[in-house]
Amino acid sequence: MTHQNTALIVIDAQESFRQRPYWNGDEAPAFFDRLQALVDGAKARRIPIVQIFHVEDEGAFSLASGHVRTMAPLAIAPDAVFHKHRHSALVGSGLPIWLTERGIRRLIVSGIRTEQCCETTTRHASDSGFDVDFVTEATLTFAMTARDGRVYTPAEIRARTELVLADRFARIATVGQALDGAAARLAA
Repeated sequence: MTHQNTALIVIDAQESFRQRPYWNGDEAPAFFDRLQALVDGAKARRIPIVQIFHVEDEGAFSLASGHVRTMAPLAIAPDAVFHKHRHSALVGSGLPIWLTERGIRRLIVSGIRTEQCCETTTRHASDSGFDVDFVTEATLTFAMTARDGRVYTPAEIRARTELVLADRFARIATVGQALDGAAARLAA
């Protein structure tokens, strides 16, 4: 069984984030568990896995830093790897060509940060004609402070992201729903 029109996109699940001052590992174990379940489920269903790494010229996101690598303890054996320099994984990375060449029209989005690169890629993919499952439980983000000093928790940020994406840019899905959706589309 193959899923000819679906790919799992793992965005920026890289060690670079542990070097950032906002890094907080409190929610990381749940994220690792859900993302690994998604990766393992995709592999078992022969859904291609695409790993995206954010790369910058300097700092923890530079290739020279040694931190642009899969975040431990994740085990990902991707079918393709792309580097991006923008928030959307579809800008300047070569990913759109790879997807088009393989006839992929449906993306399962996961990774770090929920409201930044994952959300931006989802919006861009939807506007480009892809069907998107956004697997919030397989994304990770960190607290953010607004201009007025209010601190938004990761849970609040995830809720806001789901609110603005749902039924506009993506279907919000659990790991199981995303993987079952791929199987349902294959059977149809």
